[in-house]
Amino acid sequence: MSPKPSNWLLLSHLIKKPQLDPNELTNYRPISNLPFLSKILEKVVSSQLSSFLQKYDICEDFQSGFRPYHSTETALIRVTNDLLLSSDRGCISLLVLLDLSAAFDTVDHNILLNRLENYVGISGSALAWFKSYLSDRHQFVAVNEEVSYRSQVQYGVPQGSVLGPLLFTLYMLPLGDIIRKYGVSFHCYADDTQLYISLRPGETYQFEKLMDCVVELKNWMTSNFLLLNSEKTEVLIIGPKTSACNNLQYCLILDGCSVNSSSSVRNLGVLFDGNLSFENHISSICKTAFFHLKNISKLRPMLSMSNAETLIHAFMTSRLDYCNALLGGCSARKMQQLEFLLEPKSMIILARFCLHCTGSLLNIV
Repeated sequence: MSPKPSNWLLLSHLIKKPQLDPNELTNYRPISNLPFLSKILEKVVSSQLSSFLQKYDICEDFQSGFRPYHSTETALIRVTNDLLLSSDRGCISLLVLLDLSAAFDTVDHNILLNRLENYVGISGSALAWFKSYLSDRHQFVAVNEEVSYRSQVQYGVPQGSVLGPLLFTLYMLPLGDIIRKYGVSFHCYADDTQLYISLRPGETYQFEKLMDCVVELKNWMTSNFLLLNSEKTEVLIIGPKTSACNNLQYCLILDGCSVNSSSSVRNLGVLFDGNLSFENHISSICKTAFFHLKNISKLRPMLSMSNAETLIHAFMTSRLDYCNALLGGCSARKMQQLEFLLEPKSMIILARFCLHCTGSLLNIV
C-alpha cells in the first residue's frame, strides 16, 4: 500500500451509548485521530479565531457549546430561570427540544466557507487557509489487508478535532435570526436547540407561532444539509400546578410524524417535568447511584482504597455534581434522598465498606 498522504485522517469509531446494538453501524460515532502537530496548529488557529469572534461580538449569545465560561449547566440554568419566572406570573410555557442527526458529519464545506466570509468577515489569506484545511480530504476503509476505494470528503468537520466544534457553531449562526423573527425564546448547546414560549392560559392558541418557527427551521436545515431528527424531538408543557396546563396537551407535527407532549423530557442529561420540581431527575440520580454502589461493594475486597475512591468519584459523585445548581429550589423531601447518599451509614450498608474506610469516604463526598 502506498504511503498515506498527509491530508488523510485516521478515524476510530466509538459507540454512542453502551446500550446500543454494536452490530449497527449507525450507532457508532467517527472520531478523528489527529497528529500532534495538526492539533497544535489547530489550537493556534482556534485561539486566534475565538479572540476575533469575541472582539467583534460575532458569536450567538444563546449558544453555550464550545465557549469559555459556558456549559450545559449554564444553558440549563438560563432556560430554567426563564421558565420559572413565567410560571410565577401564572403563564404556561411550551418547551420543544430539537436534535440533529449526525450534525457534524453533514456540514457543507462551500456553505461553511460562505459563512466564514459573509457572516464572520474572514477574507484573504485567512479564508484561503480555511479552504485549504477543508479541501482535498479523502477517506477509505481498511480491514486487515483489504482497502476500499478512496472517496473525497466534501461534507463534515472532523469530530475529535480542535477546530471542528467551533466551525460547526459558526455554520449554525443564521439559526438565531430565524427564531427571533417569531418571538420565541431559545438556547443552544452545539446541535441541541431548546425552543420555548410562555403565554397566559387563555392565549395558548398562540403556541402555533412556535410550530411555524419549527417548520421554517426545518426548511433552513434541509437547505443547509442538516437533518432534524423527529424521533428525538420532545415537547413539554410547563406551568404552575393550579393552572390549566394540568389537562393541556400539545401535538407537534414534524416530518409527517406526531410528537405529543410528555410528562417529562431529558434535556441535556437532566429530566425536566411539567412543574420543574426535578423529582424524576432526583429519583433517577438516586437509583443510578445505588446501583453503582452495590456493584462497587462486590469488587471492594479486590480494590485498594485509592481505586475505590476513583470508582466512587466516577460513578457516583460525578452524577451528584452534574447540573446540581438546578436543584436549589427543590423540596426538602426530595433533597433528603440525595443527602441520604452522602450519609456514612448508607455508604457502609450499600457499599459494604469497612469501618476504617468511612472517614475517607466522607472526605470524598
